[in-house]
Amino acid sequence: MAAKPINRRPGRYRRGAMSPLGAPPHMNQICLELEDHSIVRRSAVSFFQLKGLRDPNAQAARMAEQFVAQNRSLMSLLGVRMDRDYDGSDVRLVIQAGSAVGAVPLFSPTSARLDYGLVVQPRFPWAGIGPMLAEMGWRISPTPLRLPLLHRSERRVPVWVLSFMILVRLKALLDSLDRRFETVYETRRAPRGTVRWTEYATRNLPSAGWLSVPCSFPDLRDDRFVKGAIRYSAERQIQALETQKEHGAFVHRLIELGQQLLRRVQMVPTCVPSSVTLHTWLHRPMRTESFIDGLRAIEWTVEERGLAGLSDLEGIPWTMPMDQFFEAWAETIFRVVAQRTGAQVKVGRKRETTQPMNWEPPYIGSQKSLVPDIWLEWDAVTLIVDSKYKRHWEELQRHSWSDVEEELRDQHRNDLLQVLAYANLARTKTVIACLVYPCSPQSWDSLRNRRRLIHKAELTVGSRSLQLWLTAVPMATAVERIVTPLVDNLRQALQ
Repeated sequence: MAAKPINRRPGRYRRGAMSPLGAPPHMNQICLELEDHSIVRRSAVSFFQLKGLRDPNAQAARMAEQFVAQNRSLMSLLGVRMDRDYDGSDVRLVIQAGSAVGAVPLFSPTSARLDYGLVVQPRFPWAGIGPMLAEMGWRISPTPLRLPLLHRSERRVPVWVLSFMILVRLKALLDSLDRRFETVYETRRAPRGTVRWTEYATRNLPSAGWLSVPCSFPDLRDDRFVKGAIRYSAERQIQALETQKEHGAFVHRLIELGQQLLRRVQMVPTCVPSSVTLHTWLHRPMRTESFIDGLRAIEWTVEERGLAGLSDLEGIPWTMPMDQFFEAWAETIFRVVAQRTGAQVKVGRKRETTQPMNWEPPYIGSQKSLVPDIWLEWDAVTLIVDSKYKRHWEELQRHSWSDVEEELRDQHRNDLLQVLAYANLARTKTVIACLVYPCSPQSWDSLRNRRRLIHKAELTVGSRSLQLWLTAVPMATAVERIVTPLVDNLRQALQ
């Protein structure tokens, strides 16, 4: 066995097969980045900067295995799966993203510290997602994660993302604030509570202030200091949003949200809490989740995290489930469709479409209910919508069915079987089962111009007519344009 080296400097590698895991001397690229529903392959030798070693693949294989094991739980927060692969010449990290976007820190296999990061970008640009959030009433929003900060910012998520998260939390904090008893010191004409006799005798009586009685007493009042911190935070976020107006009209809505908060606390003086004060507030008894989240938002603002520019924003770990985002977007669109056509609308988000499944005996059952995303019903027609935030529509438009990968075809068959199962729940003579996928605004315009926006198939089952629709909606805010072709096709079905 080789003798243990003496006075070995940190960051240097031992040559040979038995060399331990060592830290790379300099890490130029510490963030793994990919889009949602995509697969990225990165050379482990290059990522861990091991090219100078005699046998880099052996070292890379061990580091990759440890890297995957250490960060499995962190990557699961974004629905990301990572595996190690060897193609005969290079060890690769295979990273597969799901439907969530966001950023999380990752442990280093050499230092056991959070020196790396993982960033999952939405495959549709933020320029479209921001206005959609406003159109949906901010129902689905990016959520900060209670994790240590990322050491490196990714610089492409706009500033308004953090401002939006902070304003939403400030509003929830303000809504949840309870009035509390505070000790009030006042000079009154009649005694109340405890009279400060020494002050009364030495100051007021010698100056003929017989009816000026200094008192101290508990009084039920709003938490002025927390409200003062909310006012400070709202003012700072509005200042940050003023620089983001070029992103679209939705930024003006965010500014209006901040101004609404300011109007609710305008009678309270601005308060900039210290770190000690914030720590004290965070350890109050009977604190709620909205209270803690709101104080975190104040802390981010006081520390100017994200207000100084794009470089600081992605230091805060966060996530947003794009499948729920797209479901909310589809709900927004089909609510307008229901208004235009006089339909009754139910949504799965509110459990209005839940149909329980009764198993016999009950303990052997698997799935307990069917929950369609959106349900529109007229006198003789039912439209059942299932939204799928997948790449299926893009792939089906780009390739023929025979050229699509087998895995994607299996997933698409499962989507069809799922929405057809929902169709059995309807009682009307005509049932339309609709699968909705996302697409870019450019693709949507092209499909509409070529009259290929809705693909239809029809089945006759006894006296019932079952139609299957495949369609796409763009990830943009032109709701009126999106609704028009859907309404036109539905009116034909309603005739």
